[in-house]
Amino acid sequence: MDFKLLILIIPALLAGYLYYQIRLQQQRKYIGHFRFNSLIAKKIKTQYPHLSDEDVARVFSALRDYFTLCHMAKQKMVAMPSQVVDLAWHEFILITRSYQSFCQRAFGRFLHHNPSEVMSSPVRAQESIKRAWRLACAQKNIDPARPSQLPLLFSIDATLKIEDGFHYSLDCKRKANTKVDSNKTYIDYCAAHIACASGCSGTSGNTSTESSGLFSGSTDSGCSGGCGGD
Repeated sequence: MDFKLLILIIPALLAGYLYYQIRLQQQRKYIGHFRFNSLIAKKIKTQYPHLSDEDVARVFSALRDYFTLCHMAKQKMVAMPSQVVDLAWHEFILITRSYQSFCQRAFGRFLHHNPSEVMSSPVRAQESIKRAWRLACAQKNIDPARPSQLPLLFSIDATLKIEDGFHYSLDCKRKANTKVDSNKTYIDYCAAHIACASGCSGTSGNTSTESSGLFSGSTDSGCSGGCGGD
């Protein structure tokens, strides 16, 4: 290749790379500071009337975290680990113009809502929740193999006592159920088991371990810890 041509190409490539990196930083900053429509907060409190304004603010923080994970994953699918945050996301989508504008500025594309039930295969669903766990750990500087705490997206349903939520535990040896009220018993699963080949260990707020969709799989305590994903 002609040396003079290289002199022209290399600066152009460097400029393109720097522009791309600056654009990524601007997008993540936009996600991190985005203020959600107050109608979404009302919908959340209608569905879960026990939540306070402070609780709803935490839900919005978790939704920003989720959108950041999606940005980190580029166009790879990232599972939603929380029911209450998923509700907030769904209600945001219903405000169509605002959501479309947000997606364009945050991702440069429309971010579709993909429930686990419509994923192409159980393997893809498992990879998606693994990716969510790995990226959430990286986002909060948590060791995915030996987590000392749960990322917000994986702790918020239990913290806010979401009846139909997904509950995770750091204690892989503890098998005791957690009583929330007189009519419902919750089972905490080890978050690190998400990385097991059998898929995600989670519960949608009942005593059955045969949950459907994304949150199905083994709860075998012999699974090794750690985060998988791409």
